[in-house]
Amino acid sequence: MNASKKEKLYRIIFESETAAGKRFDVWLLWIILGSVMVAMLDSVQSIHQHLKVEFYILEWAFTILFTIEYIFRMWVSPRPSKYVLSTWGIIDLVAILPTYLSLMFMGYQYLLIVRIIRLLRVFRILRLVQFTREALYLIKALKSAFFKISIFFMTILIIVVLLGTIMYVVEGGQHGFSSIPQSIYWAIITVTTVGYGDIVPYTVLGKFIASVAMIIGYAIIAVPTGIVTSEMVKANAAKVVCPACTADIHPSAKYCSNCGTVNEQKAV
Repeated sequence: MNASKKEKLYRIIFESETAAGKRFDVWLLWIILGSVMVAMLDSVQSIHQHLKVEFYILEWAFTILFTIEYIFRMWVSPRPSKYVLSTWGIIDLVAILPTYLSLMFMGYQYLLIVRIIRLLRVFRILRLVQFTREALYLIKALKSAFFKISIFFMTILIIVVLLGTIMYVVEGGQHGFSSIPQSIYWAIITVTTVGYGDIVPYTVLGKFIASVAMIIGYAIIAVPTGIVTSEMVKANAAKVVCPACTADIHPSAKYCSNCGTVNEQKAV
């Protein structure tokens, strides 16, 4: 196959600018959705017993289609290794591995549900650029807040270890507090306000400590939310809007990537 035909296939498979490319992506989304539905229905025992063979055939049919698609993507890519190691390349590979793994390990076929991640291609197909842009702001905020949140969780870890150890000593290893790890488990579900109720203190001091743990839990719930919100405000404040087309552009960019207008604005 000559280079022009290979380039045409590349535009169809990787891009949605053309009518053929959009049709390919839309059909791909429907096939992905169908494979996910098959995996979900196959996990229902009452349905699985009646349609076991049909589901098995469909599972392999979808896997073969996705395998062919994956090979084609590598073949038409100018740099196959770049595609294979890209985020989408890894997702595409993970989407076809469970069926092959199920030949050696029972139950792995249900991991086909990861194919639903491939439905994120809808953002590109429907040109939902604004959603992608906002997602980038969220990712930027989470990255900026990473160290603050890490310190926060480290502090919480120290608190639950201390509470679990104290409760183990106070309850005397009874009423479910049979070990320090078990007591730490109780501290975690108490501080997070989950409260399964499988382990409860019976002593007066134990109940007092449990009450303190619950109050601490309510006090700390809002902390990570506040940290991320603060970083999102900062990330949003760094935006520069093009005066010509109102598209968001990088503060350090000299020109708008959308229309080419000179960037003369400051961050708003």
